[in-house]
Amino acid sequence: MSGIIFLSIFIFQFSICSATNDSIYNGTQVKVDILSPVLISGLNNWQVQHYEAAVNVRLAKRFYPTVEAGYATPGGFFRVGADINPLKKNPESPHALLVGLRIGSGYQALKADCWGEIVAGCQVEIAKVNKTAFYMGWMGRFKFLFTRNTEDKDGNAYPTYIPGYGERDNIGWGANYYLGWRF
Repeated sequence: MSGIIFLSIFIFQFSICSATNDSIYNGTQVKVDILSPVLISGLNNWQVQHYEAAVNVRLAKRFYPTVEAGYATPGGFFRVGADINPLKKNPESPHALLVGLRIGSGYQALKADCWGEIVAGCQVEIAKVNKTAFYMGWMGRFKFLFTRNTEDKDGNAYPTYIPGYGERDNIGWGANYYLGWRF
């Protein structure tokens, strides 16, 4: 947990320091997932409600440090990581193909689980008004738990559903469809 907090503080401190140099800082984006509330809730017979949002900063036109947070009915979750746009042909373009990594942690009933994610997706700019732009995009996720413990040291069973990850005994797959605003 302390590693996630340290990494997120480092990313945002670097982002803020970079904001004074226009050649490095290229805007902050806030994204809201509109797919997960329907997809995850529907797959779980509407027993689990799931909501999430993300904030990223575009640095050096290709690097996107990202923090994601959300809530699923049994508890909250947090992910931190970064994406890179591997398309080099036109780095000035607001459209991006994104690949990246995340470290996530989900909390419920005073228990925490950690996992890693490999993500890939794309985003496109739909409209621009002055310096504010509206984006749409999707992200596919491959998730894997760092530990597979089913009970704690006292023999108490961990919950089977992990907020932000899914079912404990499965390798996690996920998808998000975002609406976003860049400032």
